[in-house]
Amino acid sequence: MSTPVTFGEGALSRAAALVHTLVTVEALLLVAASPGLAALLLVGPDPSNLPLAAVCLLPLGPALSAALYALHHRDRDLTDLHPARAYWRGWRLNAVPALKLWAPLLAWLTVIAFTLTHFSATGLPGWWAVLLAVIGPASLLWGAHALVLTSLFAFRGRDTARLAGYFLFRHGRATLGAASLLVLTAAGTVLLTEALPALLAAPLLLSLLHSSRPVIAETQEDFTE
Repeated sequence: MSTPVTFGEGALSRAAALVHTLVTVEALLLVAASPGLAALLLVGPDPSNLPLAAVCLLPLGPALSAALYALHHRDRDLTDLHPARAYWRGWRLNAVPALKLWAPLLAWLTVIAFTLTHFSATGLPGWWAVLLAVIGPASLLWGAHALVLTSLFAFRGRDTARLAGYFLFRHGRATLGAASLLVLTAAGTVLLTEALPALLAAPLLLSLLHSSRPVIAETQEDFTE
């Protein structure tokens, strides 16, 4: 005899729980990042405004980290959902650690972008542009691993940075998964709207968590007590 499925345990209930969690986390992420995103709307597209745009994006790091924390600790049971509570708990725990990694990453990417947009004035040889064009995406991939690690584990900043660099090559599939998300986001932004990354942040972060499962598993097994 088959075991009866109680309310909150069926496939439809799990799907509804996932949708509810994604919508809630998306809304809270936008709220947490809204001061910087609102200011970003006032910044012109001129390349000289890149440093100011980086400052506007500072609140986004802790907001993304809290979203990863909430999605990782999400409930599957429709009758016991607390995504908002998990989000703000993740923000309180991870805001400072995430910012310690996010701010230097933003600064580094700003230097690369500013150099490339003003490359003719630098006097550097052409191969420097190619090198910077490779280093930029690689830095973003490192940042994706670092963001996952700092959101789910309580390591020191320098240890998180080292682990992110280690996993960049250790788990090629996880890095490739993060790269595919970056390409998809960039393509959607160019072809559709600049607001796409913000509107689809929660599903994209859930996909990042899914592709980072080998990284999370090895970290839990080998680098935590």
